[in-house]
Amino acid sequence: MSNDDRLVPAAARSKGGRSNAMGWLIATILLLIVASVAMIAGSSSGDDDGERMTHIVRRGNLVVSITEQGTLESSENTEIKCKVRGRNTVIWVIDSGSIVEEGDELVRLDTLFIEEQINERSKYAHWSRSGAEWWRAKVAQAKLAVPEYLEGRYVTEMMTLEKDLAIAQSNLRTAENMLDHAEMMFERGYRSELVVQERRLAVKQAKLNVDVTKTRIDVLRDYDKKMEIKTLEGDLKSFEAEFSASDERAFADAARRNRALEEFEHCVVKAPRAGMVIYPSAAAWENAPDIEEGATVHKSQVLLLMPDLSKMQVKLSVHESIVDRVETGLEARVVLPDKELEAQVSKVSEVAQPAGWWTGNVVKYDTWVGLPNLEGLKPGMSAEVEIILARHTDVLTLPVAAILETEEGAFCWVKTGPAESKPERRGLVLGDTNDLFIVVESGLEEGDEVVLNPLAFVPEAQEAALKPGVEKSEARSDAKSAATEESKAGGETKEP
Repeated sequence: MSNDDRLVPAAARSKGGRSNAMGWLIATILLLIVASVAMIAGSSSGDDDGERMTHIVRRGNLVVSITEQGTLESSENTEIKCKVRGRNTVIWVIDSGSIVEEGDELVRLDTLFIEEQINERSKYAHWSRSGAEWWRAKVAQAKLAVPEYLEGRYVTEMMTLEKDLAIAQSNLRTAENMLDHAEMMFERGYRSELVVQERRLAVKQAKLNVDVTKTRIDVLRDYDKKMEIKTLEGDLKSFEAEFSASDERAFADAARRNRALEEFEHCVVKAPRAGMVIYPSAAAWENAPDIEEGATVHKSQVLLLMPDLSKMQVKLSVHESIVDRVETGLEARVVLPDKELEAQVSKVSEVAQPAGWWTGNVVKYDTWVGLPNLEGLKPGMSAEVEIILARHTDVLTLPVAAILETEEGAFCWVKTGPAESKPERRGLVLGDTNDLFIVVESGLEEGDEVVLNPLAFVPEAQEAALKPGVEKSEARSDAKSAATEESKAGGETKEP
């Protein structure tokens, strides 16, 4: 029987039969287990020829636990991440486990590409700023153009036209006076009719000049003024839009340049505080972390960790078949290379680890055991952790080698008379179990002498194991045993 089956209560295991070949194979394994049980069970007795070993049922204590290998880590780590965009090459990195002071260099990244970016962005930033400033000047000019026109050019043009109108009106009055004088002189015979006609033509021309000048004044006041103002205001808005676009472009180019300058500073990663520096854990399918000289890293990637050595814990993996029994607060015993510590389970992951070829497709759950604050605890140290799942006090216990499970239930055979007499079959109600012993809730009494390995010595047990219908149940039990064997192969037995 595998360690996995012995760690799960017998009442919860599959019931049924196996194939004949599998039954004899299990019988052989049980013989080996019985041999070890006979050596450690002080209350066991048997015939001198060893053909029928027995065990006397006693009350005692039973400890159910699992033992797993784990690794020390800190529960609080300062993550040192890459702050440079894109993919960058590591040209130097400090050794894992080094003790540093605040400000010490930890990682250096290749800066050639960033230096090229700085030069390129600086050029575009200057060009963009030059264009923006030119449009700023155009906006200022356009803002002055409207009042300059209203208070300057428009007034000047209007005054000029008014002056022209006054001159034209004066010329009209002169022409009219000269016409009146020519007509008077014509009536007296001193002027010819031709002179009168010339004076009349001059009056008409003067009137036309007056009308043209008045029309020019009306056009300037009612149309030219409005059109010029609209044109100047439109130019102002256009210049403001051009300036806004150029200013935004200049700001963006400057921001890119400044970001490149900032990232250039981040190419040398320094310690934010004093303490130990370690590499982040490698992925499950890799042999080493990605942080090494020549490696390529990306933005926000964790480059290094600075663990808080006062808050250490052990990280281990628990098989899915028993993770339901592991909960926070359970007692645990941690064995380190140079010391042994009493601890407790601090956390059990709700989500299983990704299963793949690197885990043998075995589903496990991360579990953490908190450690006291002690000197000498370092990340990466290996530890053996025993988690106490249950402690049963003053209970009847029985070696698992004495039990036969069938579709009808669990049975054992009790010696009731002389050695040559036939053992009596007893039905059992079983409880929790560890590697070798199981709690008997009913079916036996203290002092009963039970036959070990009944498949080897009791014909009735052999017949029960070979009954039809047993095969399916035992096959399911074997599958369950194989699936959980890896997690509980290191389980430590606590004898009653």
